[in-house]
Order: sequence, then C-alpha cells, then structure tokens
Amino acid sequence: MDDEQLGVMKLSDALRKAQSVERDLIEIAPTANPPVCRIVDWGKFKYEMAKRDKEKKSVSHKLKEVKFRVNVHEHDYMTKLRHAEEFLDKGNKVKCQLQFRGREMAHQELGHALMQRIKQDLITMAQAEMEPRLMGRTINMTLSPLPAPKRKRRFEPPSEEYVEDTDHEAEHEEEPAPEPSKAGQTE
Repeated sequence: MDDEQLGVMKLSDALRKAQSVERDLIEIAPTANPPVCRIVDWGKFKYEMAKRDKEKKSVSHKLKEVKFRVNVHEHDYMTKLRHAEEFLDKGNKVKCQLQFRGREMAHQELGHALMQRIKQDLITMAQAEMEPRLMGRTINMTLSPLPAPKRKRRFEPPSEEYVEDTDHEAEHEEEPAPEPSKAGQTE
C-alpha cells in the first residue's frame, strides 16, 4: 500500500479505504483538479513534516567566520579557502576577516587586494553580500552562498592523507643518538 496510486475515486470511497487500513486521509494538493489526497498515519506524517522544516531552518542562517592576515602563506590561504568553500557548500554565510597588526596598517592596499582575491576565488560558490570594508584594524567582507544548483567547488579537499615514504627513512637511519644525561639522578 506504500506510495501506491489508487486513481480518481469518490470522497466516501477514499474515506472507507483509509478506515479499512486504520489510517487517515490527508489532502495534499487541494488546488489540483481533482484534489490529491494521501492515506497515511497522521502522527507520523506530522512528525516527518516538522523534521523537514527543522532541517531547512537550521542550516540557512548560520554565519561562519574565516580569519586571514596580510602576509598569509599560500598553503594557509588555500586551506582557509577550502574551509570557506565547505561552509558555503552547506548553505552557510561566510564572514571573511583580515586583521592588520602594527605596521601592517601602512599597507592597507595589500589587505584590500587580498580580499578581492578571496572574493574572486570564491565567485563560483558565493556572492558578496557586504563588500570589503575597513573597520578599525580589520577589513570585513560577508559572502552569501549562491543557489545550490549554481554552486561549483574549485578547491576540493585532498582526497587521501599524506603518508610519508618509510623506505626513504630507513636509508638514512644510522645509530640512534645517545640519550642526554640526566643531571641530579642516581643510577
């Protein structure tokens, strides 16, 4: 009886059928011609609808933060971009924050250039909700995710973990280094 279409029938016949299987008759699409109804357990149906609504609400309004520095190294930059991309892929907004320290304030153009690079690198996943703006010693930018079908990841996380070559280590192993003497201990 699961997801079985019974076709067009009279209301009285549909009610009788629902009662015979100890279920409820629920109108799914009242504006359709003829109206579409379903025979289901009302408690279970209500629970599933509440669960679905909760899932929609929980993801849509989170704001994740990714912090950068002006002199960020390329590897760190890529790692942070991957994290931002993952947050956007899950439907979260991302706040990119770039902090200046000390004399770095003298080169604000480097900070603005880095924020433009971030924006450009994440263009396939997000759009700028708030353009990069200097606030005190930080530049902030908020990115909101594109609609799910339009998102396209550019920076995939590494597919497998890095494993060191054990043969290479064995070639260079010689005698173990002597242990340092422990002052103040008696043997």
